[in-house]
Amino acid sequence: MSQVADKIDMLLNEIPPHVKLIPISKTKPEQTILEAYNSGYKIFGENKVQELMRKHESLPADIEWHMVGHLQTNKVKYLAPFVYLLHGIDSFKLLKVVNREAEKTGRVINVLLQLHIATEETKFGLSEEEVFQIVDSEEFKIMRNVKIVGVMGMATYTSDEGHIRNEFKGLYRFYEKVKSEYFLEDKDFKEISMGMSSDYKIAIEEGSTMIRIGSLIFGSRI
Repeated sequence: MSQVADKIDMLLNEIPPHVKLIPISKTKPEQTILEAYNSGYKIFGENKVQELMRKHESLPADIEWHMVGHLQTNKVKYLAPFVYLLHGIDSFKLLKVVNREAEKTGRVINVLLQLHIATEETKFGLSEEEVFQIVDSEEFKIMRNVKIVGVMGMATYTSDEGHIRNEFKGLYRFYEKVKSEYFLEDKDFKEISMGMSSDYKIAIEEGSTMIRIGSLIFGSRI
């Protein structure tokens, strides 16, 4: 078994069974993903569209691909035919484009609404108010080609674990509020994507159902 496959295995044995592990290979060659794939793991993510497209084209067709990075509206068309889940819906404009491009390919694309939970201004994300504006709008209610299945957030990059925990707690509380007010009957609205290599343990303790792990599995990026 390869080193990457070993690390995936180790994490899978450590995390609860209801938490989905999404290895993010970033800049690493296709071969490293293939090694993990050959050991039986078929879920992977990327944070750059170009890289995701390249790897999708050259790797086995049954890989479940997640796009976890910031997505520009003009790049949606490239992912619409195959992407399994878009983690970073950070504007209503982007959601509308995803719906339109998904319709062209005859698909329904699963998405997560990205909340801005960090203190850093550089991180993308919706405010809570913007989320309510989206789900309350008539335009959203008639969308047939996107499926909101949960929320996503990135904590502040800090060594202060209490600060990180509070941000994850806030995202979980908001998820529960949106779930109870808008998606109570929707069994698919169940995902909270939070936690990366440095903070996934805290994220899981605070209710994460998806962790996005890069360097811990693949080492630092090239």
